[in-house]
Amino acid sequence: MLAILILTLPTQPNAVRVRVWRALKTLGCGALRDGAYLLPAEHAALFEPLAAEVREHGGSAMVLSLSPQGDAQRDELLALFDRTEAYAQWRDTATALQAELPALGETEARRRGRAVADALQALRRIDYYPGAAAEQAQSEMDALRLALDARFSRGEPRAQQDHGIERLDARKFQGKRWATRARPWVDRLACAWLIRRFIDPQARFVWLPDPAGTTPAPRGALGFDFDSARFTHVGTRVSFEVLMAAFGLDRDTRLQRMAGAVHYLDAGGIPVPEAAGLESVLGGLRELHANDDALAAAAAAVFDAFYAAPLPSTGAGP
Repeated sequence: MLAILILTLPTQPNAVRVRVWRALKTLGCGALRDGAYLLPAEHAALFEPLAAEVREHGGSAMVLSLSPQGDAQRDELLALFDRTEAYAQWRDTATALQAELPALGETEARRRGRAVADALQALRRIDYYPGAAAEQAQSEMDALRLALDARFSRGEPRAQQDHGIERLDARKFQGKRWATRARPWVDRLACAWLIRRFIDPQARFVWLPDPAGTTPAPRGALGFDFDSARFTHVGTRVSFEVLMAAFGLDRDTRLQRMAGAVHYLDAGGIPVPEAAGLESVLGGLRELHANDDALAAAAAAVFDAFYAAPLPSTGAGP
């Protein structure tokens, strides 16, 4: 059930029109059309002060209830409240701050950190139907807070757990066999590249058709990206992000950029510009290579190039 505000604004004074438009934007209303705005039914009372002001100045305003006819119409109406693009813009600001931390003093960094946190809180207040993008943004806010503390609170003891992910020493994971599901796609291909590039250069991969059933991982192999694997999804993080956190790679801004694309292609959430191109290229490689070792090797060259690509300029704004 939704509440709908149907209004005709007065032509004068212009200040009332501007005030009403700003208030509708602040409330995060869904715009059904010009003059018709939606909120969840439980927030209908927020429309009443606006309706009263419009009527006071000679306009017309009604607050009514609206019930969608069927699931398709309901989904169409709820799509008007989609905040994915807003979360993407917020994430750009958070990522820029994290990249600039080494050059900032503590006062400025903490000030900007508070501004980023306030912006996320304001966005969450008008995200009436939160989904994957909201969860990912909160995870990235948590990561930014950890980065701020690591940069400016050096005297504090460092916990061994990072959102439930144990910090590991890559020197103890050399020359290992790593097992995952056969015919790897984005997350598994990215994990294989990360393992060989940053964790275990001599890694050997075992591709399992059915790791939870007829083809379990060999004894001693380190599993990733399947149920019961040692390294798999944790909370909102996909396996690539879990490996980054486990081996202390999660402050590398180039890897963070890559993680955004991998996360979006594997689990949804906040879209990133590189995702479509990465998906297309990896899809082509999958068509070219029936052998999983050959596929992983070809994909590694793509991830090498992605990692080497210059980061976008973040500027030094507030």
